[in-house]
Amino acid sequence: MISNFQEPFGEATVNNLPDNTPAPEPTNDMDVTLKSPIRPVNPSADAAPRPGLLARAMQQDAPQPAPPAEPAAEGHDANPAQALEALRSKMEVVATEFGQGKINRAQFNAIYGRYSEQRTIIEKLMQRNPSSDAWKHAAAPGHTSFLRDHFESKLLFYLVYQHNIPTPLMMGGSQQPSMDRISGVLKSLWGMTNRPKGGLARKEMGNGQWLVLALGEYAVTMVLFQLEPSTEQTNLVRDLHGDFERANRRALERGTRSLDRFVFPQRALTEKTFS
Repeated sequence: MISNFQEPFGEATVNNLPDNTPAPEPTNDMDVTLKSPIRPVNPSADAAPRPGLLARAMQQDAPQPAPPAEPAAEGHDANPAQALEALRSKMEVVATEFGQGKINRAQFNAIYGRYSEQRTIIEKLMQRNPSSDAWKHAAAPGHTSFLRDHFESKLLFYLVYQHNIPTPLMMGGSQQPSMDRISGVLKSLWGMTNRPKGGLARKEMGNGQWLVLALGEYAVTMVLFQLEPSTEQTNLVRDLHGDFERANRRALERGTRSLDRFVFPQRALTEKTFS
């Protein structure tokens, strides 16, 4: 059962979304490759305004500097007090990254836990034998880059739907979507009274999977992630969908289904280039 999306669509919230609605049969006018041959257009500054941003937790979008590289061990080997101070600084950096939405909860817990463990080991070693150099081994950097990558949320698939048309206009990703589940979400979404023209929602689906849904005036983009996405990843889904509606406004207004009339910024979620 898909229910109780955590982020609101305007004044409404997606609730009690069934997961057992039969999947619709594909129509014959779909290009089975579901690929756009056109490079996405960079929208101009005077283009139509973005849809309203309705998730308060998603509003911190200012670009942030990349996380600093982990310092080499030599800079903190002078004494254990310096090593402990360096670890404390790293813990503050990780907390700041999570607060800015640059990493997810799993990444924070793993990396922060690693630094906390190093700190505890150094403190205990110095209590037992202050003259020992064993603390240097515990203070050595490493592992956090692996943890950052290992616990990063990975995209499984994305789908783009025009409103009230049960066949996807575009899809991509490494995993086939469960169309029964998707049909249930769409049925509840399109059945909403006073559905807003723009919004963002996310929902834990079980088995460590999270669904992110970006709603626009004419279409909706649905993305399934393995592990909880960071705020930065969620904002990217919203921004790509906003660019999709902005770039394809005329085709969407006419209800066009020909893929050669569209560009798909959402392809950036899975493809390194648009060629």
